Amino acid sequence: MSDTLYAQKCAKLLEETEIRFAGIVDKDGKLISGGFKKGLVPYEGDETKLQSFFDFVSKASIRKEFDESLGPINYLAARRDKAVLVSFPFPITQILLLISAEPTVNIETLAKKVVEIFTDVN
Repeated sequence: MSDTLYAQKCAKLLEETEIRFAGIVDKDGKLISGGFKKGLVPYEGDETKLQSFFDFVSKASIRKEFDESLGPINYLAARRDKAVLVSFPFPITQILLLISAEPTVNIETLAKKVVEIFTDVN
């Protein structure tokens, strides 16, 4: 998938009312596509905190010690008072999708939406 296609997929996710941020992060924790919803005022320190989260989920998502017994990670979610952070690893390309959403978001519904958008070839 190209960076342009990733940008389109992230933009599609940002159309969802509860999503604040959708971005593709490489294995080094660097944002390569996507970002905050246009017009949204990030919480104070959001960008710095997201960078720390990028680093954390990059390391957690590539760990494989339980893959054989439990299967690979489908997504990691952290529910906070002000936001929900969810990461979806793409192991073959060693990148991940990171989403920040409103605390009211249904994580399972969000996961289904991500699968729908990222498996759509258009």
